[in-house]
Amino acid sequence: MMRVVKNAEKRAGSAGRGTGRSRFIVLESILAFILLTGTILLLAIVNVNSGERWRVWLGAGAEYGRAAVEGDEYLLGVGKADITGPCVEINMMGYADTNQLGTGLRQRLYARAFVVADPSRLQDRFVYIVLDTQSGDTAVRYGILSGLRALGPDYDVYGHHNLALTGTHSHSGPGAWLNYLLPQITSKGFDKQSYRAIVDGAVLSIKRAHESLAPGRLSVGSTKVFGANVNRSLFAYLANAEEERARYNLSSEDDGSVEKDLTMVKFQRSSDGKNIGVLTWFPTHGTSVLGNNTLISGDNKGVAAYLFEKSVVGDDTAAQAFVAAFSQANVGDTSPNVLGAWCDDGSGQRCSFENSTCSDGKSQKCHGRGPFFTVDDEGTSSCFEIGKRQFEPAKKLYDELNLSPTPIHGAWVKSFHTFQNMSSYQFRLPNGTDVVTCPAALGYSFAAGTSDWPGAFDFTQHDGNRNTTSPVWRVVSGLLKEPGEEQKGCHGAKPILLDVGEVSQPYEWAPNIVDIQAFRVGQLVIVVSPGEATTMAGRRWKNAVAQGVKEQYADDGDVEPPIVVLGGPANTYTHYITTEEEYAIQRFEGASTLYGPHTLAAYINLTLTYLPSLTPTSTTQPPHGPEPPDNSNRSLSFIPSVIRDGTPFFKSFGDVLQDVETTRPYRKGEPITVKFVGANPRNDLRLEGTYAVVERLADGERIRDDSDWHLVFRWRRTSEILGTSEVSITWETVDPWAEPGRYRFRYFGDAKGLGGGLTAFEGVSGVFELVD
Repeated sequence: MMRVVKNAEKRAGSAGRGTGRSRFIVLESILAFILLTGTILLLAIVNVNSGERWRVWLGAGAEYGRAAVEGDEYLLGVGKADITGPCVEINMMGYADTNQLGTGLRQRLYARAFVVADPSRLQDRFVYIVLDTQSGDTAVRYGILSGLRALGPDYDVYGHHNLALTGTHSHSGPGAWLNYLLPQITSKGFDKQSYRAIVDGAVLSIKRAHESLAPGRLSVGSTKVFGANVNRSLFAYLANAEEERARYNLSSEDDGSVEKDLTMVKFQRSSDGKNIGVLTWFPTHGTSVLGNNTLISGDNKGVAAYLFEKSVVGDDTAAQAFVAAFSQANVGDTSPNVLGAWCDDGSGQRCSFENSTCSDGKSQKCHGRGPFFTVDDEGTSSCFEIGKRQFEPAKKLYDELNLSPTPIHGAWVKSFHTFQNMSSYQFRLPNGTDVVTCPAALGYSFAAGTSDWPGAFDFTQHDGNRNTTSPVWRVVSGLLKEPGEEQKGCHGAKPILLDVGEVSQPYEWAPNIVDIQAFRVGQLVIVVSPGEATTMAGRRWKNAVAQGVKEQYADDGDVEPPIVVLGGPANTYTHYITTEEEYAIQRFEGASTLYGPHTLAAYINLTLTYLPSLTPTSTTQPPHGPEPPDNSNRSLSFIPSVIRDGTPFFKSFGDVLQDVETTRPYRKGEPITVKFVGANPRNDLRLEGTYAVVERLADGERIRDDSDWHLVFRWRRTSEILGTSEVSITWETVDPWAEPGRYRFRYFGDAKGLGGGLTAFEGVSGVFELVD
């Protein structure tokens, strides 16, 4: 606009200096200016939704297609780093199946870190980390904070109060890294290598985010995501009041049984207007890939992040090293198996509505079905589709925010954190009733699992108890600890199977001390949940915080209504958080709500108690509280280590055992596989590197590596005695980015000798041709 004004003034001034031009020309220039200005204003009024577009068109500090964000300026940084742990011989974390041991790698796992800081008060900042793991964890968080301290005084600004460690809830990553004994049982204990991969990668992601800090602005938006989640415990959800449920029932497609809203925060650098990352929240379980899968991946949210980051490569709106994170929200009762739960017993019947069982009265044949359940690939095709269904609306929202951003206003960046012992927290409900939480315990329906992957033996959801289960489990339950009458009374409707909160030998089985945490930047408030809140539980929690923000901060100059999101499972994994009504039903989620029927109310009460720490003028933190134990240096481990690697007679490491077809071309859509004499990938995790690549012969460029979804790395032990193994690498050329050309595979391995030393080696396949 300023350029138009100056040009008009210049023309008018030239006429007034006696250049020989008539007054008519002066009037014409003024009239043209008025007409142009009026036209622009009229367009702005008529098309309010395009208000940002005319400002872009006039070049008001932004390039074409990328509008300037008019919010407050912050210091922003993003970072991403590899956290892929051992991809073979380690139990996978999520389904609690001792037989589910890793055999390879479909996709590398990452930590994605987002730092927001107040430029005028540098100590006011937070870092939100999204891990491609089942959850956050106490020991991992301790390790990260220790790693940050080791980086020097510049990193003293990060601590318990402002570091949130969340997981995407993928059930397809290596396990054996959690702090408490119960989840360590199926993994045969604790694995230092698995733990260190997550800790070191998370620290590196924060370091990269910290080093990239620069002035920038935030914008926020939301969109609907359909076809990516359903409620797997609808029977329990319907126990919530009809009036409450009706508030969220918007249509047949958006009936309120799960949340369909995806919220995005876009990070935009001020210096050049380029976006450096997006952070999103949307609830769907990381259980698209099923319990019979043995390949490591980030499940559907790993796919969504992969697709988003790939989509902006070369995009003028995005900076290099762009980071996209898909964080969980109120995920507890959601499922990505959107076709529902069916009995795989030949009956063609749905599983029972109340307890997810089939005709035999058991749950083992009840399985949720993803969009491509008929494909025999352990859920891989359905996983990619559910990830794509999150990516596509997220990318569309990103493009809309580029043209018409909704800025985050408010110069303040605040956070709070405290530790709370939930074994006996006494508080008052809003109705005046005094209640107390309980030491952690898990009910019988916990052992039934869910339709995403049922548990073993004869446990069922909703009606599981001592009388409907084999007497063997009474003995097992009693061997751990027989709950006393006070504990039973405290947990109410939950028949206790595992009284984990009252056992501390050889160390704690489950957490009683939990993290209470929240962040705020401008009108955005992030509630950091240690457990998996169900759909309605998350709504109640967010609504209470939103109301608290409105009431407490009314006099602090806030002009924007609060936007409240819930992220988790974070920091210390505390299983599930249901409403009291859902808890009474005692399906899997209610049985897994650790601290009794008032668990959700306690979290809400504690969050509201410390909400004043998020006021713009606050300089105080809640009391630190009792710290939970760090068991990383005393956890048991019965996981055998790698002794040595050997080769078959007359073979060397990296030799080709089965080559690609070199005499005929492969057509797009065909899988292409090569097999090598291999070594155990646990010898070197090759963090920030790769085990496998596809090289284009024309220029030697690596066009795929093992971070790509469609390049699959598999490892198989062929002789325990000789220590021999083989590696197969497969390029699934259904890969949408596969292009015709001539290629070859390259394999990178590390062989362990009897003395413990490692020898790096490579293997190279023959040349193959890919055609349309």
